[in-house]
Amino acid sequence: MAHDELSRCAGYADEKEATMEESDRLRYLKIALVLIGTSFVVVVYPLTIFWPSGWAWHTDGPSLYLQMIIGIYATLGVFLIIAARNPLEHLSLIWFTVWSSIVHGGIMAVQALVYQEHIGHLLGDVPVLLLYAAVLSLLTPRMKKRTTATVTK
Repeated sequence: MAHDELSRCAGYADEKEATMEESDRLRYLKIALVLIGTSFVVVVYPLTIFWPSGWAWHTDGPSLYLQMIIGIYATLGVFLIIAARNPLEHLSLIWFTVWSSIVHGGIMAVQALVYQEHIGHLLGDVPVLLLYAAVLSLLTPRMKKRTTATVTK
């Protein structure tokens, strides 16, 4: 499908309007990637200390699980910040973040409902992960634009 055809299908009057909206979405996506990435690197660990009922699943003593999950999210955060430079080249990472956040947040939500001692997570890490997934999914393009280069035989 041609770009102008996609624009018309999306309800844009012309390609210029679609391009402006696409550039705005891309700019907001870059900002979201930096903010989400930074929060994974800098904010998650302090929240487990200052608000353990909403952010830490094991609160009695040191938790090997917590160290592991913080390491994973800090690493993901660094790569999201890197992806912000050129999000269209990192779509698989962004979509991994969306879907893994939905799965992780969904599992934690069920666990918080089943195990009432973890109910605080419904106000902490669960809605944050689902919010991050929603923001990224709304801002991230569904596919890369095709180049106009042709292959000759």
